Order: sequence, then C-alpha cells, then structure tokens
Amino acid sequence: MHQYTHHTEHNMHHPNKPTRFLSGLMTTAAVLLFSACGQPSGSNNTAATGRAQDTAQVFLLKTDTVKKTVDLPGELQPYLQTDLFAKVQGYVRDMKVDIGDRVHKGQTLAVIEAPEVNTQVAQSQAALASAKAKYTASADKYQRLYQASQSASPGIVAPVDLVTAHDQMEADSAAYEAVSQQSKAYKEVSGYLYLAAPFDGVIIARKADPGALVNANSMLLTVQDNNILRLRVSVPDAYVAAATGHRDLSFSVDAYPEQRFTGTLTRKTESIDPVTRTELWEYDVDNRPHLLKAGAFVYARLSLKRNTPSFVVPPAAIATTLERKFVIRVHEGKAQWVDVRQGMTTDNGIEVFADLHPGDTLLSKGTDERKPGTTAYWKLSH
Repeated sequence: MHQYTHHTEHNMHHPNKPTRFLSGLMTTAAVLLFSACGQPSGSNNTAATGRAQDTAQVFLLKTDTVKKTVDLPGELQPYLQTDLFAKVQGYVRDMKVDIGDRVHKGQTLAVIEAPEVNTQVAQSQAALASAKAKYTASADKYQRLYQASQSASPGIVAPVDLVTAHDQMEADSAAYEAVSQQSKAYKEVSGYLYLAAPFDGVIIARKADPGALVNANSMLLTVQDNNILRLRVSVPDAYVAAATGHRDLSFSVDAYPEQRFTGTLTRKTESIDPVTRTELWEYDVDNRPHLLKAGAFVYARLSLKRNTPSFVVPPAAIATTLERKFVIRVHEGKAQWVDVRQGMTTDNGIEVFADLHPGDTLLSKGTDERKPGTTAYWKLSH
C-alpha cells in the first residue's frame, strides 16, 4: 500500500508526463509515414530486389571534318650526288680540288697521266694521216681516168682500168673511215684522263692524291649539289588519302631547334612499301643559304585534312576484343554491336568507318560486357 501510494504521489507531482509520451509516439509515427510516402515505387522495388538501376551514357553521332597535324621523321638528301671514277689505268697527275670546294659544271677536277694512252693517240693520228693521203691519191687517179674516158677520143682509157681505179678509191675510202673512227675512239679515251664536274656543287669526298696509281673504276671524288635538298618523309598508309591543305611542309632540325624551315611537295612514289606500310613523299627545300646539310634528320609537321566529312567518336566508345573492334548502337531500345575500322586520331576523337548514320545513338563507353539485345536506362550525354 505504501508502494502504490508512492507511485501515485510521484505521478501527482508530474501530471504532464503521460501527455508528452503520447505526443512523442504520434510524432515518430508521422515521420515514418512521411518517409514511406516520399520513396518512389521503383525504390521500393530496388530495395526489394537488392539491385541498382542499370544506366548507360549515350550520345548522338554526328559528322565532322577531320583535320590533323602529325609529326613525322624525315631525312634530307642532296638533289644530285655522284661519284667520279677513273676510266683508265694511270697515275694521278693533279688533284685540283679538295673537300668543301664549290665547283661549276665542266670544271676540271683531276688529271690522270697514262703514257700508253697518249702513245695510242699519236699512233692513231699518224695512221689517220696515212689513210687520208692514200684515199686522196686513189680518188684523184679515178677522177683523171674518168675525165679521160669522157673525152672525144674513144678507147683512150680501157674500161677495166676505170673499174679498177674506182674499186681502189672505194677501198681506200673505207680504210680511211675505219682509221678515222679508231682515232676518234683513242681521242675519247684520252679525254678520260681529265675528270670534270658534271654539275654545280660541292666536293664532299676525295679518295686519291697526286702520284697515286688508279685503276679503271677507281673512285676519286664525290660531287654533291646541295643548293636544293630533297626532304623525304614516309607517310603511313592511313594518312596518304588525306588531302593536305597546302603543299608546303614545315620542319626543324637539331642544328637549329628554334628555327623552322619549309619544303614544297613535288613528288610521291605512288606505292605503299609492303615492309613499312608507308608511301614516300618528297619535298624540295631551297638551301641556297647552305644552312641545312644533306643527311640530317628532320622533324616534319604534316597537315592532313579529309576531303569528305567523317564520323568521329570518343576513344572510350570503341570496344576492342581479340576478334573485332566495334561500337555499341542503341536500336529500338536494345544494344547492337557495329564493327568499325579506325582512321585518323584527332583531338576530338577517333575517326571510324562503319555502317553508321548521322543521328545514331551510341554508348559513350563501349565494352564487350554489354551484350547485344540487352536493355538499360539510356541517359543522353550533354
């Protein structure tokens, strides 16, 4: 009885406690009811199934003009270069030039001494003079006999003598012609004793000194025309069909890293090297200041531009497996794999060639985990 009274008295001292307890229960129930009403039905389904909603980013395919600047290695070559060889055996009598000397076309560069050649020339000249005198005498004899046979006195010249004189004249004429051609050949051989510059240029190699014994086909000098240089660049076959915006090419060399030079496209090989899969493009470079050197390695900057609009996609949109490369197109709400071939890589993405059309919906990130025919919530990227 004392305990009950204690509780009664305690409650009498706190008349509002049951009211506050009931109010708190009602507030908690209201919060739970609001929270339940605020969740969408799909969330309840997701919570029930324990899976997140499948969402994939997509974009609309557009055409673009593909422009690209590529840096390719190249090499400078002389416009003309030739090795000068001795064509007869003899001794070098005089070397008139050395490496670094600039020469002009027709200038004598070296002289070879070959006494036997000079002797042959002298003998041929003597034989030619003898053959000429013999031919002149026989021709004069024939002309005299012929004129006598035409005189008013018949029978003064026997016909057989006239025929004999004519035949002798023809034989001496043939002999004179043969000796003349032989003498001409010896003169040409004697001309080989003098090596002349075939074009304007510079001496870049000297292989013999005065007094050296040289044989036929011994290389003596190398002449190079470096007033104009050939810049040769091997262009990958993926780029050869791209039209350049202009025919000029800028490049730099290690000797002048802060300076850029220009070459003009003049010729192409019109074929793909099966080993390197490249086409050789050649540019002419004006080198009259002689700053550039043949054989130098260059860093060429080539501007490319596709003649027709192309499809350009982000790199992540292309999925690659061991068997294929493809992008994923959304067709009628389902994923569809479309095989592609890659073209040029630009700052905006990768050029692709495939059975695609402007306005197609493609996944922003291609992956072989997204199987054909699957569906998802396709979210358009902006």
